[in-house]
Amino acid sequence: MIYTVTFNPAVDYVVLTDEIQIGRTNRASGETIRFGGKGINVSVVLKELDIPSKALGFIAGFTGDAIERGIAGQGIETDFIRLDQGFSRINVKIRSRSETELNGRGPHIDSGSLNAFFAKLDALTRGDIIVLAGSIPPDMPADTYEKILERLSGKQVRAVVDATKDLLLNTLPYRPFLIKPNREELEEICGSALRTTEEIAGHAARLQEMGARNVLVSMAGDGALLLDENGKLHTCGACRGTVKNSVGAGDSMVAGFIAGSLEGDYAYALKLGTAAGGATAFCDGLARKDDIFSLLQQL
Repeated sequence: MIYTVTFNPAVDYVVLTDEIQIGRTNRASGETIRFGGKGINVSVVLKELDIPSKALGFIAGFTGDAIERGIAGQGIETDFIRLDQGFSRINVKIRSRSETELNGRGPHIDSGSLNAFFAKLDALTRGDIIVLAGSIPPDMPADTYEKILERLSGKQVRAVVDATKDLLLNTLPYRPFLIKPNREELEEICGSALRTTEEIAGHAARLQEMGARNVLVSMAGDGALLLDENGKLHTCGACRGTVKNSVGAGDSMVAGFIAGSLEGDYAYALKLGTAAGGATAFCDGLARKDDIFSLLQQL
């Protein structure tokens, strides 16, 4: 089973409008509601690829009820912990000539609820995959990802980590199956600009030396690069299309890579991940199966 973790899921209220006029009443030309969070996004795209997963995390209040119903309605199994206080956050995403976001804070996660979450990890067994994506809420311990991987240590559970800076680096001693920095995040880690494939591959190799088994680097219009656990370097060009949406493209790439890796072929996993990321970038929501496999033919 694949388990995705979203500590702070959200109701995403997406508004389409003409150019925003600050200080005046603006009217929407279109609107939609989605249920999101990076781990949930991974589960949604895995579902499109006919791969089952279970969404873990925390929900609260009436918005938490909506998130749980909405995800279950998409055919995704959930096992959220319900918090007694507060409500799950609402993120407002305004799309006009540019994208503007106002993200809610979310509920406080108390120590008892966090311990209950850790207890759920004991159900994971050999061959399972856990996806840790995104940041940790500010009121949670900074070493939460490390504690998760420490608890799973020795169980032969494959961990996928999509995080930034120290949050990512501190998981490397636990030998995660996959990490997925983008080029900008990799530049932040190494402290310098990376202009060539050779430079990117060199820093990916350093992360591999620190413990990562597979390092997947997304490079926007320049495609993606994978240094696999066998030491082989793979590259893939970007899909062709018109970018409409940047939200969830990286999560979609993670989902596609996981699905492809289940076939035992890292070159295919890179292509499927690239196609899934492109399919999200070229639409108004998350990638759909037909679009993913259509783009896959480009690669």
